[in-house]
Amino acid sequence: MSFITVKNLWKEYGAQVVLENLNLEIKQGEFCTLVGASGCGKSTFLKMLLGQEQASRGTLNLEGEPFPPQPDRNRGIVFQRYSVFPHLSVRENVLMGLELEQKPVLGKLFGKARREALVKVDAMLEAVGLSGAATKWPHELSGGMQQRLAIAQSFLMRPRVLLLDEPFGALDPGIRSDMHQLLLRLWKETGTTIFMVTHDLHEGFHLGTRLLVFDKVRRDPHDPQAFGATITYDLAIGKTDQHLLEDIETDLSKTARIQAA
Repeated sequence: MSFITVKNLWKEYGAQVVLENLNLEIKQGEFCTLVGASGCGKSTFLKMLLGQEQASRGTLNLEGEPFPPQPDRNRGIVFQRYSVFPHLSVRENVLMGLELEQKPVLGKLFGKARREALVKVDAMLEAVGLSGAATKWPHELSGGMQQRLAIAQSFLMRPRVLLLDEPFGALDPGIRSDMHQLLLRLWKETGTTIFMVTHDLHEGFHLGTRLLVFDKVRRDPHDPQAFGATITYDLAIGKTDQHLLEDIETDLSKTARIQAA
């Protein structure tokens, strides 16, 4: 049985079709990168995996059972804009997830439970290179360090599925390269199943084990909302040649021109 199964999945908002007829079988531990033109439903698909959006038609299953309709600890998410608590230190930000999980009412751990949680927090800060910034406030961190903090928050909770929505889009190329290496190392260490949205085809090809291209194959010039995007390429990375990547770039450029017209 596949870890995640997507069958005949559609997402519609009234007369607007965002996604149509998605079909996927995902194994546990895969790193899937999602690319496509703006507005092709990539982030909407992430929201469906997270539980923020529900399918209009079709099924979305986790180990044979419907995905929980609400976000839970088994699904983590990292956005392009850093999802951290500005009033908490770096260390307190990472600790917060464990506190809310174990003490959802009080939101605080004490005594032995707190000491044990802080051991895990400090180990994660070491793993992401933030040990020296543990007592700093988020606004004192660079963009790359803030994104390291967001990644630390997610990986500490050991989610079964991690969703990344353009997590490195706001970073300069040098920092992005460092973040790529960090993400790949944590993914290999944890075996987490990852879905990452990116506008950068080459980033998607470099990071993932599988490249999913979202695009519209049907268009009505008189009713642009009548048809949604689907998965036009589903590629095992490592078996993809340069000519095919060039074809994908051509297709995505064509879609962008149509949208701009």
